[in-house]
Amino acid sequence: MAAYTFFTQPMSRGQIVRWALHEVNADYEHVLVDLTNKPAALIEANPIGKVPVIVHHADGGDRVVSESAAICAYLAEMHPDAGLLPDETELAPYLRWFFFAAGPVEQATTARSMAFEPDAQQQGMAGWGSLERTIAMLDTHFSANDYVCGKRFTMADVYVGSQVDWGLIFGTMPPNESFAAYVERLQARPAYVAAKSIDNKLIEDSQK
Repeated sequence: MAAYTFFTQPMSRGQIVRWALHEVNADYEHVLVDLTNKPAALIEANPIGKVPVIVHHADGGDRVVSESAAICAYLAEMHPDAGLLPDETELAPYLRWFFFAAGPVEQATTARSMAFEPDAQQQGMAGWGSLERTIAMLDTHFSANDYVCGKRFTMADVYVGSQVDWGLIFGTMPPNESFAAYVERLQARPAYVAAKSIDNKLIEDSQK
């Protein structure tokens, strides 16, 4: 049995987790989920029925992790030899931008694309304020830094970078120079290339 069972669907946030699995060189087996007929094993692992989910077949019993950001963080912890955890000086930006991407960035872009973002009076109650402020924060950071933690790639870049990568692809983020340069660096990583080639092939096969 592989170390991880990975429930996914190639046209989903599962692409983020597959990239993370490849970055840590994890031994995994994927289970492709038909979203119209979800397998019982997925519902048992994650009753909300969402993908991605991993089941870590660890010593002492199975461990279930859902939520893409949490899965990325967990994999970095389980595979410290991959060198994707922050050191003491990097911990603050690592946590800050990991959670910023999982919260304000995800919410702001989703709200804009689905046309239910808050008006000016409501922005104080929304965790992201406005998409424009959220984008400006990201742009400021990546205009001054190659990666989330400065000069070094960490697991936070898998999650934050996926948000930016998808934002540029789907037009939910502007094609700022800082974003384009950041994504170009990420797309050159062997783990990114390997993971995307698998998902792209699965998408291609599903459309035949």
